[in-house]
Amino acid sequence: MKKTFSSAAIAAAALWFCSCAKVQVIPDEVYKDLPFKMEKLVQPKFANNAVNIKDFGATPDGLTLNTQAFAQAIDAVAAKGGGKVVVSAGIWLTGPIVFKSNVNLHVERGAVILFSPDRSLYPLLKESVSFEGLDTRRCQSPISGKNLQNIAITGEGVIDGSGDAWRPVKKGKMTAAQWKNLLASGGVLNAKKDIWFPSESGRRGYENAVDQNITAAKTDEEFLAIKDFMRPVMVNFVSCKNVWLDGVTFQNSPAWNIHPLMCENLTVSNLIVRNPWYSQNGDGIDIESCKNVVVYNSSFDVGDDAICIKSGKNEDGRRRAMPTENLIVKGCLVYHGHGGFVVGSEMSGGVKNVKVSNCTFLGTDVGLRFKSTRGRGGVVENIWISDIDMMNIPAEPLLFDLFYGGKSAIEAREDGDKPDTQMKKVDETTPQFRNIFIKNVVCNGADRAMYFNGLPEMNVQNVTVDNVVIKSTRGAEISESTDVKLTNIKIVPEKGEPILVRKSKNVTLDGAPLADAYVNYVPKNSDGAKPAYGRTKEDGSYILQTLLGAPDAGTTPGDYTVLISKTKNVPTGKKLKNQDGTFYDETMPVETLPKGYTHLTTTPFSVTVKEGEANKFDFALDSKAK
Repeated sequence: MKKTFSSAAIAAAALWFCSCAKVQVIPDEVYKDLPFKMEKLVQPKFANNAVNIKDFGATPDGLTLNTQAFAQAIDAVAAKGGGKVVVSAGIWLTGPIVFKSNVNLHVERGAVILFSPDRSLYPLLKESVSFEGLDTRRCQSPISGKNLQNIAITGEGVIDGSGDAWRPVKKGKMTAAQWKNLLASGGVLNAKKDIWFPSESGRRGYENAVDQNITAAKTDEEFLAIKDFMRPVMVNFVSCKNVWLDGVTFQNSPAWNIHPLMCENLTVSNLIVRNPWYSQNGDGIDIESCKNVVVYNSSFDVGDDAICIKSGKNEDGRRRAMPTENLIVKGCLVYHGHGGFVVGSEMSGGVKNVKVSNCTFLGTDVGLRFKSTRGRGGVVENIWISDIDMMNIPAEPLLFDLFYGGKSAIEAREDGDKPDTQMKKVDETTPQFRNIFIKNVVCNGADRAMYFNGLPEMNVQNVTVDNVVIKSTRGAEISESTDVKLTNIKIVPEKGEPILVRKSKNVTLDGAPLADAYVNYVPKNSDGAKPAYGRTKEDGSYILQTLLGAPDAGTTPGDYTVLISKTKNVPTGKKLKNQDGTFYDETMPVETLPKGYTHLTTTPFSVTVKEGEANKFDFALDSKAK
């Protein structure tokens, strides 16, 4: 007997197939030529059950609190085995939304989920949560979920966290008119009157913090007294599997915008992530201790780091021991932010197997930002970055900073921060950055072309930078780094040398060594040793560049006696030439010295430094010397 089916049954079957079939929104080419093993991600699938929050009494007038309607809608879908919770066009005011497994919160075009600015709706959580890599307490996030599977936020609508009701604001980040209006809105100021807080509770917590945004509070009473300081991240998914964020605009978060923590199989696609440029801790997305992640075709315009990779901080992160691994970032656009693509500084659990490609950074403080500090521990390794375009970068297109002190690169420079460069003992608290490969980078406009600033006890190691063009105010500076290979590099600085190397080992440019050297000075009746920095010029000649005094400071006027005593990795067969054109011929045989060293002894000569004169002197190695 031939069976027949009604059109309604066929349509229902088709809908079921479409909703439950495996969804692939990431093109196959994203996974092409991956330098590490990673399976293609399959986005969550959902049963063909859908409810609209209007069905539960929600009102889109921007005034009615719809917290209960969101909760009932999610419960109804979860009870049926999962499905879609639809948010139609309109402004839907609500308190916290708590996810359940197998739920897709679908925010349609024209819909705005507006989280209430009433801070009392977000209770201080009793259980410990992770913020900035440490186990602490925070207020409940506007959107949260823990130990879930198959969850999604999709659509073309907007999710707004009312972050202005939470965040402090620094006076220096606002115009005079903006600051005046902010003060007129209420709130309180710190003692210096240069930071505004929405409430006294927030101010009290800030001024008693012991580690940036971490408080010393221990008891419930102490935490409640500073509750408003415990700003939540807007979207907080913890220990979830198969998570998909697609198409939605996330904006105006109390702290970080999106914080997936210890999640597996995370797809982030086609998002718009926004925060005011002055927003304190207004990160875009912070991917922490996650495995198998794709961030694709999304844009960020935020107040702190844009796309940031983390894995816990200090002892808490090392105890968790969960690296972020198997991560692809492709086709993303970043406008303002402290960093375009960032690793750290909370990387104590490690970061490995990362590929970043085809991204554009327009006006971020730093382009590619790797940051950490003593105390973190952890290993960042196996990072591949390619095809990055940048414009108008106020600091560096490429930065390795292992002396990070909690400030943006611009703030640290303006404040004149001076790190402790004394060598320390290497132990589990020593961070390591190694095996990082960067190619095909263009930057039109930056302050310093590159800055590698490793630790003296643990250099930045094995970094390759290939096919790079940078137009900048200053050239690149490579410090405390080992095995750095530069090839096909074109740096066009407005002033100074294109590349400056100091306290580094085995740094090469197109195969030729860029040497360190030690130059002994006898200023008046005292002596000392200061480094000279080397590079090979385009014509093949070799330059040693020495600084009398600190690199960014003038030299005390007076007479100096100079003796070139030892250089490292100087090209064999070349002679040292003074500024007056004379050569130094007394060269100790290489075989009598440690491997890789050439000793050049000279008759001391005098240098007179006059008032207002630059503190830099060049000593050239003539490439034609026999």
